[in-house]
Amino acid sequence: MNSTRIFFSLLAFVSAQALGAPRFEGFPARSYARHPVGIQLHGAKDREYASKLRKTLHQPVNFAGRYVLTTWGCGASCVIGAAIDARTGAVTWIPFTVCCCDLNITEPLEYRPESRLLVAHGSLDEKGAGSAVHYDDFDGRRFVPIAPAP
Repeated sequence: MNSTRIFFSLLAFVSAQALGAPRFEGFPARSYARHPVGIQLHGAKDREYASKLRKTLHQPVNFAGRYVLTTWGCGASCVIGAAIDARTGAVTWIPFTVCCCDLNITEPLEYRPESRLLVAHGSLDEKGAGSAVHYDDFDGRRFVPIAPAP
């Protein structure tokens, strides 16, 4: 079973590279030394999830140089999340939920501390194929969808 998962994971990786899929290295981010600040809660959604957002306060930067990307479940296989600016405490919501990814995917969202690229595996907002891969470039204010090179 594990060898099958490894095979399909490698196959997906090689296929993505062959198709010119965006790579983390192509979306570099400047790093920021983290100093905990308070979370800025502005909208109803921020206040609704305030306790979950506040849990990020002392977590290390893990996304786009100065953000803490945090996620949690919103259903049986659904994930919702936000990026919190470690410098200002501003909250930017991921504009979609992710669900229903293939069984060989252990994490529906991929991201790196040194990259602005967010990779989502599965269905966005519970629409479309679970095997789909989606790419977004985070510009500091919003997640901008990008398509892999043809």
